[in-house]
Amino acid sequence: MPTKPTYRLGVDIGGTFTDAILIDESTGQVKVSKVPSTPDDPSRGFLNVLTRILEAAGVAAEELNYVVHATTVATNSIIERKLAPTGFITTDGFRDLLEIQRQIRASIYDVHFQKPAPLVPRHRCFGVPERLDARGEVVKPLDESAVRAAARELREEGVESIAVCLLHAYVNSDHENRIGQILREHFPQEAISLSSDVAPDFREYFRASTTVINAGIRPIVGRYLERIETRLREMGVSAPLLLMQSSGGVYTFETGTEKPVYMVESGPAAGVIASGYLGDQLGRPDLMSFDMGGTTAKAGLIQDGVPRITKEYEVGSAASASDHGGKGSGYPIRTPVVDLVEIGAGGGSIAWIDGGEVLRVGPQSAGADPGPVCYGAGGTEPTITDANLVLGRIDPTYFLGGEISLDLDSARKAVEEKCGRPLSMGTTEVAHGIVEIANAAMTGALRRISIQRGFDPRDFALVAFGGAGPLHANRMAAELEIPAVIVPRSPGTFSAMGLLATDLRHEYSATSVQRFETIEPVDLISVFDSLWKQGEDALAREGVPPGDMRFYKLIDLRYVGQSYELAIRVRDEDFHPEEMGRLRDEFHAEHLRVYGFNAPDEPIEAVNLRLTAMGNISKPALQQADQGKSQDHARKSDRDVYFSELGTTVSCPVFDRYELGAGCTTEGPAVVEEMDSTTLVHPGYKVSVDPFGNLIIEHVEHSL
Repeated sequence: MPTKPTYRLGVDIGGTFTDAILIDESTGQVKVSKVPSTPDDPSRGFLNVLTRILEAAGVAAEELNYVVHATTVATNSIIERKLAPTGFITTDGFRDLLEIQRQIRASIYDVHFQKPAPLVPRHRCFGVPERLDARGEVVKPLDESAVRAAARELREEGVESIAVCLLHAYVNSDHENRIGQILREHFPQEAISLSSDVAPDFREYFRASTTVINAGIRPIVGRYLERIETRLREMGVSAPLLLMQSSGGVYTFETGTEKPVYMVESGPAAGVIASGYLGDQLGRPDLMSFDMGGTTAKAGLIQDGVPRITKEYEVGSAASASDHGGKGSGYPIRTPVVDLVEIGAGGGSIAWIDGGEVLRVGPQSAGADPGPVCYGAGGTEPTITDANLVLGRIDPTYFLGGEISLDLDSARKAVEEKCGRPLSMGTTEVAHGIVEIANAAMTGALRRISIQRGFDPRDFALVAFGGAGPLHANRMAAELEIPAVIVPRSPGTFSAMGLLATDLRHEYSATSVQRFETIEPVDLISVFDSLWKQGEDALAREGVPPGDMRFYKLIDLRYVGQSYELAIRVRDEDFHPEEMGRLRDEFHAEHLRVYGFNAPDEPIEAVNLRLTAMGNISKPALQQADQGKSQDHARKSDRDVYFSELGTTVSCPVFDRYELGAGCTTEGPAVVEEMDSTTLVHPGYKVSVDPFGNLIIEHVEHSL
């Protein structure tokens, strides 16, 4: 009797489009779909693309094996300051913690710079008498009557959520746990966020900020996920529902409702994970990912097959666009996040003239509504998409596979009137300027993720995706001397592939500040065993068998007196002397790579012990590309395209990507079109199709 087919579904909600990918587990066949996002209610976009892809594939909702989702709901809530009414309880005397924030500032010479406004107003912040020392010993007992008084006032204020962050609760959580018990007498369980649960690390403001953000978005994310889950169950979907985390792993809707702060960067993380998955399949462990969508462009880095993870992340920047969210400009979040550089340069980014009559691009975006001028949906400001259309790089009759017809005349008029005429420039010239300004900004993002992290971009290949990524990647690769550009199949929906190519993931940590040379291995083993048990229990609750569980241990090390630390991977779990020496040597080497210097004679200290618990999920395999199709067969037309290298518009062959077989090769200039993206190959480069259907763009010795 044949096995009933089962399918995996990934849905990624972006600022402009909502993407879906459906994989048949029995055959590996992939279906993709793309619909406009619905900013007023993102769950509508989710359900629209779900219904559409199931109908197109002839798949019943009951046949879904599991569903994975990435969303910007949490991020948007913070950026737009649309958090639920939240209260804050901390140690007496530290009520102004959220007001004071930090000493650092993103723009050190900007006299007008202001710190971001506190997410909780002062009248909803309460200090309660209690005190622990740095070892977790009780200095002053908890005053429970003060907690009850604060709870009554917060209830009268109508708060929906409460964040609790006490001094040194990362060492001893007893007082926070007791406050949580008292608060639950007045509020439901889901309203309480304790710092010892959300971010059990030292540094009070970072821990408080993370906990407050978790509390503020918890009701909003909870209602959003409840709407989706209710509708999916009504449709007959019985599959597990999972969410992409900022760290690149997934967790359940239930856990996501409790700790939504872990999914703030879920959408961008999916693209980096997809790139790592592709590199693993192709035998390319060192990659940079470049994701250019409709609203933003994002750059990530994968070394030795592993995406770089950081805990230094801010959201809701209050700095100017030129600062690109420098430190001190937003709200810090102390949760693991895929290391990304994100800038406001997407297909919908608006071109404008500033007060000094200088052409600018972004970070303002036309978004999904009304979108670029060429969409004909009411947009009046020229965008990067409009400029690419004017330059001939996009076919106005084949956008989204012909589903949308673009208005070339309106785009040309907007570029001319809004930018060309004020600058006394021709339409083609100013359209090229718009694209080059965007390219410069995005090349800067690639520099920040590579050179400024201590990596040489010439040692990496560039994976280009997003609806607009393949249009711009060749130009940036040339600027940075990146040897190869990889354009995966269906690049416009490639990020959604990352949702189906990752594993269940949970992060745990414990702060333990002590001199490295005095550390007793038995103490390290004891702490890691405790973290291991937490991860093992969490994965077991999610149905992961022991054989599919994986655990990774790290130690944060720093020189004594430093403020920030570096995470070093543990190899020998018994911490023999050889392992301790390796950890020390690797720290010195990593410090040299990251900062350009080290001090091997200086004492070092351990700060945090970290454990990542992962549950394996089987990954889809790449499909082989068709053989025997030639580029002559795939050539669909010729089109005039402007190239600055040639200083003119030239006639380019246009290829249908779906008709290009493995082994096909052609030299630029050329255009390759598919339903959700267009790839531009510049003069002096060639494009070839690998056995899996990926486009590989590389430099050739001679130039046309």
